[in-house]
Amino acid sequence: MNRLIPALFVLLILALPARAEVDIQEVTSPGGLTAWLVEEHSIPFVALEIRFRGGASLDDPEAQGATYLMSGLLEEGAGGMNAREFTEAKENLATSIDFDIYGDTLTVSSRFLTENREASGDLVAAALSDPAFDDAAIERVRGQVLASLRARATDPQDIARDVMARAAYGDHPYGRYIGGTEDSVTALTRDDIVTAWQNAIARDRVYIAAVGDITPDQLGALMDRVLGDLPETGKAFPPEVEFAAAPGVSVTAFDTPQSVARLGQPGMEISNPDFFAAYILNTIMGGSGFESRLMQEVREKRGLTYGIGSFLVDSDYTEALMGSFSTMNARMSEAVAVVQEEWRRMAEEGVTEDELAAAKLYLTGAYPLRFDGNSRIAELLVGMQMDGYDRDYPKTRNDRVNAVTLEEANRVAAELFQPENLRFVVVGQPDGLDATTE
Repeated sequence: MNRLIPALFVLLILALPARAEVDIQEVTSPGGLTAWLVEEHSIPFVALEIRFRGGASLDDPEAQGATYLMSGLLEEGAGGMNAREFTEAKENLATSIDFDIYGDTLTVSSRFLTENREASGDLVAAALSDPAFDDAAIERVRGQVLASLRARATDPQDIARDVMARAAYGDHPYGRYIGGTEDSVTALTRDDIVTAWQNAIARDRVYIAAVGDITPDQLGALMDRVLGDLPETGKAFPPEVEFAAAPGVSVTAFDTPQSVARLGQPGMEISNPDFFAAYILNTIMGGSGFESRLMQEVREKRGLTYGIGSFLVDSDYTEALMGSFSTMNARMSEAVAVVQEEWRRMAEEGVTEDELAAAKLYLTGAYPLRFDGNSRIAELLVGMQMDGYDRDYPKTRNDRVNAVTLEEANRVAAELFQPENLRFVVVGQPDGLDATTE
């Protein structure tokens, strides 16, 4: 019966046009929970998206990786069912429930048929409020996590991410990999996992969105059914932290024919009035694929890499402007120099009117395509809530992009791009790179 779900996804994409102007309602449950809802009754199907702020950043220092391991156990038995029985219950209802963990959030994504709304809600509620955390499941999932950690230790991309995180954030939770270390995961006890569950899953940090065949009253009842038994509060959130990696270039030795580079500097928070200008500038620098400056200068003109990009990071407790690329060991020094020059040119010269117009066209044209089905819309709605936007944001977002002037963009370019603070972390055996070695 669960084969119905992929077919329904296709129908939903056809049923909901690619448009940004969706009718978003705010719904408050009888129990006081709030959600955003887009009603779409043409298909008997609902996408429910739940996010808990905090995520892996709530790990206790002595129990690194506990929240990551815990999130992998939430459907490994719950509500008196073992892992096999829980999976069979989902399949019998044609219901999907997916859990994921990030540095700032724990996410729950559920998709179900209208006729199975209440029974599907009961499964989600059981996973969140009454997980089994039995010993056999813990050891099985622990083994999977340990295998993943061993694989990360041989991946230069992951090594570069970890080195940059430590350099930028030190002892803050952002300075650690969310999955912990082999030693920390091996040492985790069931009590550590229960503590992580209590820390992360609570009503004071939950955000909810639903899209599909459900009314406001039905959603209110469903929210209380799914989340009503959760505790009111969880663990306190960590403090904010500044991106503090020392500028320059460091090399982490690793035996590989290609070196991997990760670059970063302080960024800009999403609530800043200049954020839309910064977003456009990053699109021009490295966020628009083959048309970006970095792709043109590093790949197209010089053939130094297959791909390169930059991206703005707006986490709950920090902001950064980052990028990544890889190239042959013999050419890494040249590639770093080209990126440094582009960073300097953006800060000192800004962008042209043609570049600004092209970036606006790209961003405004691509935005409505994100609204391509119930599941994707639900994800966008809950993300908008967490970012602090109002329900009119999908209708006004492109206007905000188009309102950025050339003068404003170039003023922000001079403030945002900081070549003097740019840090490169290189993993590999690069030739001729003037760098400190780690």
